[in-house]
Amino acid sequence: MSVQIEQLQSIPYFSGLDLGELESIKKLVVEKQASRGELLVLEDDSPEMLYYVVSGAVKVFKTSAEGKEQIIGIARPGLTFNDVSVFDGEPNPASAAAMGPVVLYAISRDNMHSIVRDYPEVALNVATVLAGRVRHLLSLVEDLSFRHVIGRVARILLEYAGDKQGPKPHLTQQDMAAMAGTAREVIGRSLKALEEEGTIRMDRHQIVIADKEALANLVESAV
Repeated sequence: MSVQIEQLQSIPYFSGLDLGELESIKKLVVEKQASRGELLVLEDDSPEMLYYVVSGAVKVFKTSAEGKEQIIGIARPGLTFNDVSVFDGEPNPASAAAMGPVVLYAISRDNMHSIVRDYPEVALNVATVLAGRVRHLLSLVEDLSFRHVIGRVARILLEYAGDKQGPKPHLTQQDMAAMAGTAREVIGRSLKALEEEGTIRMDRHQIVIADKEALANLVESAV
């Protein structure tokens, strides 16, 4: 499948560009497919590509010396990853791996720099996207520093559990633990407690939100 202009229009960096400009940029974009578990970016490696998720989901994570994983975020369709290192030239700050079959658009570091130089509007978009990254990381710090585990679990469920608003990545309890900064067993106990309270229910091994308002209250009260 070739690179589609409609998809390029969805990339935050190219917002506001006309069709002619997108046609020129299209020549610098390559499509990549990956299977579940495939490593796309390795922490501390030299930056090479900026990636945009066309379909599927990619987890962005850091790994401790002991092998413990902390998921920083999940890039879903419409989002990019490995942005920071592509622009500052420093080693990749995190790793990234496919959570299932994924289709990606990739732009090399050199080509992305050329695009920024050739299209001033892209430079403004870069500032907006990277500001969003900072806000996300500040939110993550708040979660890990001030929010109780049950509040972190509630936030994850609100973002990823089945609300029937399109496909979302399937999260294992280990994934949730890596996002919440805790152990898998703690996640299991938290989910059990929420189920007993009637806040969530299990439907064929899928978590379904039964009381969205109660989950939202947990997020707010657990700070």
